Amino acid sequence: MSVMDNEASLHGAHRDNHTHRDVNGGWLRPAVFGAMDGLVSNLALMTGVAGGAVDRQTIVITGLAGLAAGAFSMAAGEYTSVASQRELVQAELDVERRELRKFPKDEMAELAELYESRGVEPELARQVAEQLSRDPELALEIHAREELGVDPDDLPSPMIAAVSSFGCFALGALLPVLPYLLGATALWPAVLLALAGLFACGALVARVTARSWWYSGLRQLLLGGTAAALTYGLGTLFGAAV
Repeated sequence: MSVMDNEASLHGAHRDNHTHRDVNGGWLRPAVFGAMDGLVSNLALMTGVAGGAVDRQTIVITGLAGLAAGAFSMAAGEYTSVASQRELVQAELDVERRELRKFPKDEMAELAELYESRGVEPELARQVAEQLSRDPELALEIHAREELGVDPDDLPSPMIAAVSSFGCFALGALLPVLPYLLGATALWPAVLLALAGLFACGALVARVTARSWWYSGLRQLLLGGTAAALTYGLGTLFGAAV
C-alpha cells in the first residue's frame, strides 16, 4: 500500500470514528434532573411522613401523590422553560435576519473582522466572509453561531424536554413506593431501593460525563441519603409535637 493510500485510509477511519454525542438535543438535562429529583424528593417526602409514625396506607398515598404531582410539575416546567428559551433565540434570529437583509455589507464586514480577530489574514478573512454571505441562510447560521452561540438547526425541543422530564421523574419517584406496593410494611426496603437507585443513576450519568462512575454514584447517594435523613428527623420531630 502506498503512503497516500495509507493516509487516505487513516483519514477515513478518523472521519468515521470522530463523532460526538448530542449535547444540544434537550433530553439529557431534563432526563437526569427528572430522575434524580423524582428519587430524592419522593424518598424525602415519604421518609418525612413515615417519621411522623403514620400507617402504611398514608405513606403509599403520599408517595403516589408525590409521584403524580412532581411528574406533571416537572414536565410543565421543562416545557415552559425550553419553549421560552427557544422563542427568545428565534426572536434574536429574526433580528439578525433583518440586519443581514438591510445591511448586508456591514454584516459581511463584521464577519470578516471576526475572522481577523481569530488570526485569519485580512484579505483572506474578507474573501471568506464575502463567499459565506452569498447564501443568506448560511450567513444567518454563521452569525448565529458566532454571536449567539447557537445552531439554528439544532435548538432544544420543548416536547422532548417535557416528556423526558415526566418519564424520568415518574420512574425515579416510583422506586421508593415500589416496596410498599409489593407488600412491604416497613420503611427500610423503600430506603434501600431508593438509595440503590440513586447510586445507579449517578453511575449512569458518569457514562456521558468525565466523572468516574463510583464518584458520581456516591455523590448522588450521599445527597439523597442526607435529604431523606433530614426529612425523617423533621417528620419525627413534628409528629412528636403534634
